[in-house]
Amino acid sequence: MGMKSGMTSRQHSPVPTLPSGTVTFLSTDIEGSTRLWETQREAMSEALPRHDALLRQCIESRGGHIFKTGGDAFCAAFTTAASAVESALAAQRSLRAERWPEQAPIRVRMALHTGTAEIRDGDYFGAPLNHVARLLAIGHGGQTLVSEITRDLCRDRLPAETTLKSLGEHSLKDLARRETVFQLGHPDLPQAFPPLKTLLAPIDADTPSIAVLPFTDLSAEKDQEYFTDGLAEELLNVLSKIRGLRVASRTSAFSFKGTKVDIPTVAQKLNVATILEGSMRKAGKRVRITAQLIDVATDSHLWSDTYDRELEDIFAVQDDIAQSVVKELRAALLGEKPNASASAAVKAEVQAAARGLGENTEAYRLYLQGRFFEDRSTREGTAKAIEYYRQALELDPQYALAWAGLSRSYASQAGSSWSRITEGFAKAREAAERAVQFEPDLAESQLAMGWIRMYHDWDWKAADSFLRRAIELAPGDAQALRDTAILAGFLGPADEAVTLLRRAAVLDPLSAQVHRSLGRWCYCAGFFEEAEAALKKTLELNPLGARTHHYLGVVRLAQGRLDEAMHEFQMEGHDTFRLLGLALVQHARGQPAQSDAALRELSEKDPEGSAYQIAQGNAYCGATDVAFGWLERAYVQRDPGLGIMKLDPLLQKLHDDPRWRPFLEKMRLVT
Repeated sequence: MGMKSGMTSRQHSPVPTLPSGTVTFLSTDIEGSTRLWETQREAMSEALPRHDALLRQCIESRGGHIFKTGGDAFCAAFTTAASAVESALAAQRSLRAERWPEQAPIRVRMALHTGTAEIRDGDYFGAPLNHVARLLAIGHGGQTLVSEITRDLCRDRLPAETTLKSLGEHSLKDLARRETVFQLGHPDLPQAFPPLKTLLAPIDADTPSIAVLPFTDLSAEKDQEYFTDGLAEELLNVLSKIRGLRVASRTSAFSFKGTKVDIPTVAQKLNVATILEGSMRKAGKRVRITAQLIDVATDSHLWSDTYDRELEDIFAVQDDIAQSVVKELRAALLGEKPNASASAAVKAEVQAAARGLGENTEAYRLYLQGRFFEDRSTREGTAKAIEYYRQALELDPQYALAWAGLSRSYASQAGSSWSRITEGFAKAREAAERAVQFEPDLAESQLAMGWIRMYHDWDWKAADSFLRRAIELAPGDAQALRDTAILAGFLGPADEAVTLLRRAAVLDPLSAQVHRSLGRWCYCAGFFEEAEAALKKTLELNPLGARTHHYLGVVRLAQGRLDEAMHEFQMEGHDTFRLLGLALVQHARGQPAQSDAALRELSEKDPEGSAYQIAQGNAYCGATDVAFGWLERAYVQRDPGLGIMKLDPLLQKLHDDPRWRPFLEKMRLVT
């Protein structure tokens, strides 16, 4: 049936009174209840009876029959879809109006589906029960999902001001057909939720998998690194947009650049079955590109080819290589027989995936140089990247990939205090809008705009829409998944962000950014051991990366390991986060003078770019009024750090202040 283990049937009346024939089923549970019981047992013991009584009243007063409960989960049956929807709406409104313990906020997810089930010994069995359980599994706390058939049965009999909004077609586990999922809406209920969990199909060991390694520059001058990297990267980007193919991310695959690690070791670390590698030699305006696809298990070549072309033909060469790789993988791993129809389908798929590359080879060369410097993630590198992107756009003003890269770089400058926040994000927005205008079906365009909506506009619903579309366009893009996870974390609870980031770490196992994000959100969720492991992994991958030592330091602080926290903060290379960390640990050590000195230095050094961090420090140290003052400044400055405030452990002392909830409402983090 797919229901929680430990559920028991509740027969309050004889079996024949249970609704039979076509029945609408309501399934509910509390989001994150396992973690709440582990960490807030006393609060949950107080909250759960109220939850149970409230649900029972809302169900039974509207003709519902509760036939099974277990832990915090309820299963009920209704004779009509309309009464089931009315019951779910009443329950969600009542749950939302109830004042729950601060430590155990009760957020219930619900699902409704209609079908014919068999009754046996006072219990229901059959496909509708499995269907409603699968629907419940993809939702979030506070959200009510409705199947298409239930919606059709009650669409003309909805309570006043109630809506059923389509969330698009989704695949439910173990169900063959995709179906449209609807969300119950009402002015009294929140409408912004993280993406449904169906966006992420489970990682299947049998799925064809590949890593694209950086191509080797064999040119005499050895000056084509940006070009060989770019060639491999664009092949990777194209392949990652092919459905049914799992592609190791760029950061992980490129971590082996310049090393002499053997192919089997690379494949094992990246968890892939095939490797695409190659080389390029440039002479004048001609290039010779060699590519080979290796089956790691047999250490044999599935395919190889050499291309002697004019430099202007680079796009055609990339298409040829990508098509050959996809054909060979499908033939070798999926058993597809090569024929004219299959070849035409692969060609169309690759061309669609290659969308946005442009047609100007010189603009493309400049774009690749921009990516090369952007990836350095330094102040100087980002400035150089902007130069190259702008040069590319002078040659091709409609080059969407370059506009997306320019948007990322401007946003990075603003977020890193390398430019003024308002000015940097204004430029980033303009560039993202151009990218979407010229190539709305390019994942990079959608990601660029999603980033602006999330970090600067705090428009969570719009950000969700852009990020959701990016994942649909490039299901194997780990960056899109990471951004989606961060949005889920901003809206809460942190568990959802952790789940998504764990998956991103599987797709991109050698990405320092992904592991750092995982560590940060594990810290917010209270998973300190996992946070520690993820942040140590981050330091292995990128010892000089900013903020990692700070995040590891706050984990140590939460664990009460103050000397180790001090060491991590002292190791932090980013001045803002080093000073913030020192203020925190000195306060924890009972040394207010040293703590105040660090906070004062931070406040004087960067009041325009570090308002949120200054608020964090003052909140942790108990200076509540000062903390709220800096939060207000951060709001006026559109500080991107504010997105995490709802779940930020450093702001915990502000939660009981009457100014806290209004500020969250202003940020649209609660409704």
